[in-house]
Amino acid sequence: MGRVLVTGAAGRVGRIVVPRLRTAWQLRLLDVARADELPGEWVTGSVADAETMIEACRGVDAVLHLAGIAVEDTWDRLMEVNVGGTRTVLDAARVAGVRRVVLASSVHVVGFWPAGKPVPADCPPRPDTFYGVSKAAVEALGSLHHSRFGLDVICVRIGSCFARPVDRHALGLWLSPGDAGRMVEACLTAAAPGFRIIWGVSANTRGRCSLREGEQLGYHPVDDSEPFAAAPSDGRLFSRFPDRKGKRRAVA
Repeated sequence: MGRVLVTGAAGRVGRIVVPRLRTAWQLRLLDVARADELPGEWVTGSVADAETMIEACRGVDAVLHLAGIAVEDTWDRLMEVNVGGTRTVLDAARVAGVRRVVLASSVHVVGFWPAGKPVPADCPPRPDTFYGVSKAAVEALGSLHHSRFGLDVICVRIGSCFARPVDRHALGLWLSPGDAGRMVEACLTAAAPGFRIIWGVSANTRGRCSLREGEQLGYHPVDDSEPFAAAPSDGRLFSRFPDRKGKRRAVA
């Protein structure tokens, strides 16, 4: 059993994956405020604080970096928290001798990928928001720290990680809680992954995201959003993110 540092442990995805990792890993949990329902070894602080991060990384075998702003925000805040914070995490892991970092990226890195075409996990960025740009920069930082410093870095382009799909658009991008745990476990245990980008999605019937890259790491999703497809809907479902004109775009 190894020790894993989870940043953003009190966030939405953190609350989903931490209970699923606890049986196989010793966990050190970091966030700006602790979540008492997740008992464990807590570090309270920001990923933007270099000293806090270096100390948090000491003695761990891997870092699961989930902390960050998860919605569209101002350019300055996204650059400070998502990009600057990720750089601090990666630098701290390197200084502390951590060999593997798993970075939470996003579907919004490729939000303007042409509709109807299958999406490879490692396709070039086509971000749809400033948030998507920040996550593209996160991936670039991971690539740099692998190539320059030899860290194993896996970037996960997370789709829609909720207990159930939030709307029809999410049916193709859903990442179930169970598959989220299986995905992180695969990222933490894959032998010598180097630098990789994979999709964080389930085996959705309506999905068009490639599962091949994740399967190469040992991630084999088992859940499918299709049982939720018949759920009642008012027919007016919207993305959390604006379109090019600043309006929330309809997805159904």
